[in-house]
Amino acid sequence: MGLLNQGGREVEQMIWVEPGKCTGCRICEMICSFRDATFNPAAYRVKVVKNEEEGIDLPILCFHCPDPACASACPTGAIERDPSGVVRIDPALCSGCQACLEECPYGAIRSLKDQVCKCHFCGGDPLCVKWCPTGALSLKAASFAEMEENRKKIQSLLKQITNGRMAGRVKLEKT
Repeated sequence: MGLLNQGGREVEQMIWVEPGKCTGCRICEMICSFRDATFNPAAYRVKVVKNEEEGIDLPILCFHCPDPACASACPTGAIERDPSGVVRIDPALCSGCQACLEECPYGAIRSLKDQVCKCHFCGGDPLCVKWCPTGALSLKAASFAEMEENRKKIQSLLKQITNGRMAGRVKLEKT
């Protein structure tokens, strides 16, 4: 994640999701949990949501929104967007109240051991991108308009997968 200047236009490097390329293999989930030193499916920060009837597999992770609703909802100020553009959770400030889970329009924040966690962009070197065998996840420099278009596409697909329920209220449990 990071703000870049390309030819006079401000762009942001982000993890780009191309839903049509996702096969639902869940390698991204496992490699994500490995980043934190264990192959533990409970410790992932990216989740593949499936709708078997529709044949849709959709990787869900934090999109590091320019104006994150999760940060506005946090009563302790534990969630902030840093200068590089990454929305971070400070575990020392997090009370575990889970208000942010309710506000995230993508359902990208999860509860783990009385704390919340989400994609932290792996310090700019996301393993989920490196290990995705189909290219459904890629690192891309995008304008804010392109990012917003991608976010809207993901949110629309997520609503379709979850039968219209608000994404932030969807429990992203293993299926």
